[in-house]
Amino acid sequence: MDPRPSLLLLLLVSAATSAAAFNITKILNQFPDYSSFNNFLSQTGLADDINRRQTITVLAVPNGAASSLSGQPADVVKHVASLHVILDYYDVDKLQSPSKGTALLTTLFQTTGLASGQLGFLNVTENKNADAQVAFGSAVPGSPLSAYLVKSIAAQPYNISVLEVSGLIFPPGIVNVKATATATATASNPPPVAPAPSVAPASPAPSKAASPASPAPAHTKSAPAAAPAGVVDAPAPGVDAEGPVTEASPPPSPTIAVAPTPSADSPSDEGVGAEAPEPVAAEEASSGSRVGLGVAGMAGLVGVAVLAAL
Repeated sequence: MDPRPSLLLLLLVSAATSAAAFNITKILNQFPDYSSFNNFLSQTGLADDINRRQTITVLAVPNGAASSLSGQPADVVKHVASLHVILDYYDVDKLQSPSKGTALLTTLFQTTGLASGQLGFLNVTENKNADAQVAFGSAVPGSPLSAYLVKSIAAQPYNISVLEVSGLIFPPGIVNVKATATATATASNPPPVAPAPSVAPASPAPSKAASPASPAPAHTKSAPAAAPAGVVDAPAPGVDAEGPVTEASPPPSPTIAVAPTPSADSPSDEGVGAEAPEPVAAEEASSGSRVGLGVAGMAGLVGVAVLAAL
């Protein structure tokens, strides 16, 4: 394989790279009349931006005209200096024959995103009625043509052109451009409105579970035991105190009372709620009364017989 074509291609690429490489700081260091403007480019970092470009035109301002930029805030210095960097190659011949007598030139400031309207553009006009044929000014409507083309300082054709202009291009509103850009961005993208806090539905009050009503103790009355005639019936134990109380009738005559034997059917002392015994039938009560009278009669006869025997 013949190495000559590859070597030739390498030489062409090296030549193109060398031709495109430039350093604006080194170029302006050769001309002390532009030292102030050269310092502005270095201090603001614009020199690095220029050196990275392939095609550029720099409008250098002499020290006397650049002095008005001294003492300004760093961002204002950078914005104004970037307006003097055109993103294309222009030499004197090309500027002296603009199409239709005027043209808009895009500057490095346009790439910052801070330029509103036509603030990032320059208006270049061929002025045939004056000694200086080419004038520069801001493209913002109403801006004056404040700088004029003086001469070419240095050129590397179609890569970089350094031209001298008579004064600074200082458009109105450039000082407040940062605050204006911030306000515009805020108006275009207002902060999101925080949603109103959602009101949680009120949790229902805990329902009071109806506790089952305790059944009232049954009031039961036990049937009274059979008693002999003439003896007052006492209320059976377990009778509800709140029940009606009946007055006992007075005994008809003094008699010997025979205590009845407690019946097996008498109520026990179990707790309230025990089932009460069935009431004694009326016939059983009458039978008990007759037995009591018979026993009392027999006791009386025995007593009479004992007295007769004495």
